Amino acid sequence: MHITAIQGDITEQRVDAVVNAANSSLLGGGGVDGAIHRRGGSEILEACKQLRASEYTEGLSVGQAVATTAGELPARWVIHTVGPTYSASRGRSDLLASCYRESLRVADSLPATSVAFPAVSTGVYSYPVDEAAGVAARAVREAETGVELVRFVLFDERTYRAFAAELGQR
Repeated sequence: MHITAIQGDITEQRVDAVVNAANSSLLGGGGVDGAIHRRGGSEILEACKQLRASEYTEGLSVGQAVATTAGELPARWVIHTVGPTYSASRGRSDLLASCYRESLRVADSLPATSVAFPAVSTGVYSYPVDEAAGVAARAVREAETGVELVRFVLFDERTYRAFAAELGQR
């Protein structure tokens, strides 16, 4: 598997699947979640509403993942995952790693061979960027998956630098 990090906009990625750092409601929000819903259009929201009405009546649990159409995005699918809120007193790295592993498991079921990830939980969920980058890189490297390309797409320079350092990019 080829793993890389770039600075950019995840909604512009031409990959099989983009991962959405969703909230448990699956109904949109701020940050990456809001950007994906805005750019992808109403098809994504409608697909999420159908999931909420059927399989996920209580919402999507932290660390889990589910796929929908990508609507008007250049990708084929959106894989929604709910990251943990950071807590200095309680370790949450296992839940964060699960977001990446479960997203790759869902990608395999689609089947998707190229996936773009954001920095899950580093926005409003306050996960420290350096720690999140390490968790993400390890989880992806250790995953048993048929995905051939994983691209971490980071919005700002600081987050990009942290992920690039974890991946040995300079």
